[in-house]
Amino acid sequence: MFNIRLSALCWAMGLSLACAPQLVRAQTAPATAPASPEPAPTPAASQPVPTTPASPVPSGMAAPAAGVPAIQLPLPQASPRASVSQTFGLTEVTVDYHAPAVRNRTVWGGLVPYDQVWRAGANENTLIRFSTPVLLRGQLVPAGQYSYYVVPHQDRDWELTLNRVTTHWGAEGYDQRDDVIRVPVMPETAPFHENLTYWFSDIKPTGAHLNLTWEKRTLTLLIETEVHKQVLVGIEQVLQQKPDDWQLLAQAADYLVQNNIQPERALTWINESLKLQDAAPNNWIKARLLAQQQDFGTAIVYARKAIKLGDKEDTAFKSQLPGMRIALTEWQAKAY
Repeated sequence: MFNIRLSALCWAMGLSLACAPQLVRAQTAPATAPASPEPAPTPAASQPVPTTPASPVPSGMAAPAAGVPAIQLPLPQASPRASVSQTFGLTEVTVDYHAPAVRNRTVWGGLVPYDQVWRAGANENTLIRFSTPVLLRGQLVPAGQYSYYVVPHQDRDWELTLNRVTTHWGAEGYDQRDDVIRVPVMPETAPFHENLTYWFSDIKPTGAHLNLTWEKRTLTLLIETEVHKQVLVGIEQVLQQKPDDWQLLAQAADYLVQNNIQPERALTWINESLKLQDAAPNNWIKARLLAQQQDFGTAIVYARKAIKLGDKEDTAFKSQLPGMRIALTEWQAKAY
């Protein structure tokens, strides 16, 4: 039983279990027994004595035994990990970071010095991922993952930078030569916020604002996407696989009409759809396309046909008839 207790004591002290016999001898040896040190061997003159640097051990704590994993207490992090993600258009943007708190400290110019690269969070690098290429201040940034840094200044615009190295601890080892882009941003005054937070706003298919808020400052980065270009690439791929699907052709033309872009391509797709199937939906799409082009006389013809066919369509399409009749009345007033 005594040996078991000694083994447990060795484990708690971070020592090898082999220390138990030495502890037993140390406690059972006579108090008056003289020490018997062994003389240290004298090395040969031609062989230098190797030296091994000592590993620092916190005061009052025993070093863990070799091969024994360190045991950590389950304590909460001072700057907990957080993540925020947002999809706009066909692009998903994700930010992974650690959120420090103010804790009655001076943040800007104190905890976060001016004119120095800051990790835009705590602990490891703040990371930002783009699922597709994006535009930052008109500059194209390829899809991928980057470290997100901020350089605050006291009397001029701050700087936001994306760096291709994502394995640093904060700003340690940061090299500006690895920057992908650096853009100026004016910090804005904000209500007090204890914990650093990233959040998205002004979300549209073509882009969104990524905001960093901490203490009484907010930094806003506009992220834009070439969403129409991305969508059209996907549409072309689908239509190559199913070129005779009138509904897909109508949907493709409708996307262009809704966004009022590439009317020539929209007209080609809707005409191909009508050749395959003369139905209310594609007639109505062509009517709207012609009205956008100020050809109200021809638009009225297709609108009337769409309304007539719509009376025979299912309930879902009939629900659109009141709006179609209003649009037809407006076009008639402009045409005559």
